[in-house]
Amino acid sequence: MNPLWIVLGVVALLILMFISIYNTLVSLRNHFGNAFAQIDVQLKRRYDLIPNLVETAKGYMAHEKETLQGVIEARNTALAAAKAVGANPGDPGPMNALGSAEGLLSKALGGLTVTMEQYPDLKANQNMLDVQEELKSTENRIAFARQAFNDSVTAYNIAREKFPNVMISGPFNFKKAATLEIDFGENNEEREAPQVSF
Repeated sequence: MNPLWIVLGVVALLILMFISIYNTLVSLRNHFGNAFAQIDVQLKRRYDLIPNLVETAKGYMAHEKETLQGVIEARNTALAAAKAVGANPGDPGPMNALGSAEGLLSKALGGLTVTMEQYPDLKANQNMLDVQEELKSTENRIAFARQAFNDSVTAYNIAREKFPNVMISGPFNFKKAATLEIDFGENNEEREAPQVSF
């Protein structure tokens, strides 16, 4: 066999392998981007429900303006962080900021729940019960969407670090993606969705 044909065959094989690896990495990156879009939908739903919760509570908790304002501020911070991540899902800086903002929002909602315990009429209000049920359902959806996103990011990161993929991922800017971890502070013991039901 002619050595030229052997060299051309090897080159063709390497080109096909390169194309296959590149397309796999693109597919995995798009998959985790889509998975974050699912989180984003649920986070927006949550952010839209929080003002309803606060408005319903305002009538009963006139002396708790600081608590209510803290929830709204935490919600606004988390909303801004989610928008920043939406531009480039997996980017470690914005993803860590979102995790911290979501942790603060969860703490603020937990504080609101504790405060609401002191108002029996509020606990029995049908609007409050409806908003709480919607919020609880949304928290569960966020947890499932976050798990799917983190699984997608992990699959992408593993694929980009494998050999020979690593020879393509670096030069073609397939950067390591960050998972979404909620930062609950120093003790980091609060790993569940905030309890909003009575």
